[in-house]
Amino acid sequence: MASNQKEVKLFGIVGSPFVTRVEIALNLKGVEYKFVEEKWKDFSDTLIKYNPVYKKVPVLVHNDKPISESLVILEYIDETWTPNSILPSDPYKRALARFWAKYIDESVGAVQKVAFTLDEKEREKYIEEMQASFQILENELKDKFFGGEEIGLVDITAAFIASWVPIIEEVIGLKLLTSEKFPKLYQWSQDFINHQVVKEKLPNRETQVTKFKALHESLVASK
Repeated sequence: MASNQKEVKLFGIVGSPFVTRVEIALNLKGVEYKFVEEKWKDFSDTLIKYNPVYKKVPVLVHNDKPISESLVILEYIDETWTPNSILPSDPYKRALARFWAKYIDESVGAVQKVAFTLDEKEREKYIEEMQASFQILENELKDKFFGGEEIGLVDITAAFIASWVPIIEEVIGLKLLTSEKFPKLYQWSQDFINHQVVKEKLPNRETQVTKFKALHESLVASK
């Protein structure tokens, strides 16, 4: 296990793609930590104390020092625990990784809108927006992973594409990421979710499908 661990806690919600990013990074580094489970829309006073600005998960606490925002946490993890680098050592490649991680992070919104929009015409607009982002990533993917032969910052940031999009597809009955339309990105998604470090930290698929179905049904019922 990695050194410099001392007291490491992760405040999060099971199934949150942002929390999953941090869990994958900690697992990649071999860092032992305590997971403190929070409840959606009912965050603990401790969580609010550690993240008074955004009041949301994830929050990583290392030696009583809190760090919030998943991309910031990923960089902190990489700088604190040296084995298995998440970011490239070359400054230019590191800058590019940050650029693509930010781009992917900003595309989460379109995926969420596809998942939770009931109006078909409006949803179609968000699907087009999401798949335009997929095409850009398809064009950018040159190796097995965005980080080359091993997973890195961009791959971990994009975890929601590999793990959450298939769940959305199953629940709403649409094909969003196919091998026919996005062959490289689809293959990346399969390689990513089957990577041992990733597999160990992905939330249970069936549990997440059940949760999302219940949420989707409640949205339909309240329409």
